[in-house]
Amino acid sequence: MKGFIQGLLAGAIGLAALGGIAFGFVYLATDGEIVNMALRVIHRVRLGQRQDELKRPFGADDRPIRFDIPPGTAASGIAAALVEARLISDAELFVDYARAEGFDRRFEAGVYFLNQTQTIPEIALTLTDSSSSFIPFRTLEGARIEELADLVDSNRLFRFSGAEFLALIDESAAPADFAAWAGIPAGASLEGFMFPDTYQLPPNVTAEGLRQILLDTFRERVGEQLREDALAAGYALRDMVTLASIIEREAVWADEHPRIASVYRNRLNIGMLLQADPTVQYGLDGRRGSWWPSITRADYREVGSVYNTYLHNGLPPGPIASPSLSAIRAAVYPAESNYYYFRARCDRSSYHNFAVTFEEHEQNAC
Repeated sequence: MKGFIQGLLAGAIGLAALGGIAFGFVYLATDGEIVNMALRVIHRVRLGQRQDELKRPFGADDRPIRFDIPPGTAASGIAAALVEARLISDAELFVDYARAEGFDRRFEAGVYFLNQTQTIPEIALTLTDSSSSFIPFRTLEGARIEELADLVDSNRLFRFSGAEFLALIDESAAPADFAAWAGIPAGASLEGFMFPDTYQLPPNVTAEGLRQILLDTFRERVGEQLREDALAAGYALRDMVTLASIIEREAVWADEHPRIASVYRNRLNIGMLLQADPTVQYGLDGRRGSWWPSITRADYREVGSVYNTYLHNGLPPGPIASPSLSAIRAAVYPAESNYYYFRARCDRSSYHNFAVTFEEHEQNAC
């Protein structure tokens, strides 16, 4: 009997050894996939009763939230970070789903922009490809650099503040090559050169990187011919950008840019005061709770700013806003006219009536 039992034990051990060898062979042959398949089955079983939870988003806020996955982060670490970011409510459910569907082996380190309306399956799929992540950023025509800084702060995807960006374009020296090209004097800000456009920015863009992208876009869109033609007319490009920024603030409709430009170029040609209301607004520097407040006739004399073109002849010291390409072209290539005055029409169309003499100008009043 003893021998029989020992024989059975030896046989069992042999079978176990053979089974182990067979399993090891299969494991190696499938690169461990057989184990992963078994684990996925287990996780799918656990998910069987939780399908409704998988389809339920965390919330209704569709504003993008920046989410970073550092290299080497496991599914459990990603799940914990998603809970902390208030993108999911159940880390265990996320891990089970990721492992059941094989996403845990496909998650990619990088930067993503997620929102609370996404479900766990949608988030898991998104986190497998960071190449499509970008920061949308729209800079506006006629905006001051302070308004651009506010846009940076209102966009929750940047890793820098509006104040940091503002310091680079208002206080720091402009890049030497760009300053020389545009005719920007030492110590002057980059007001006027943050080209207004819609941008898709890399997710890890820095304040310096954003500045460079906006300057590069300005140089590319304006081009060499406009600069050369401005110089031929006796103006540095910055002078024309200064004039264009006034035109941008005066006009509502771009098709009026060349005619408004003609008024100001005619005034410059005879040494007449520009008397542009936007320069008075700029000179107030936000002291009335708005960057572009309503002004009165008294402000023409009482706003003691070097930008006030009711008090100071010629162009103001620099641009007052970011002009569009249309306004810059109008400044360099104004319409041919004898106009020296313009004022808003009385029909609320936001178009203007133009006049040669002050008497005609007065007759255009509402």
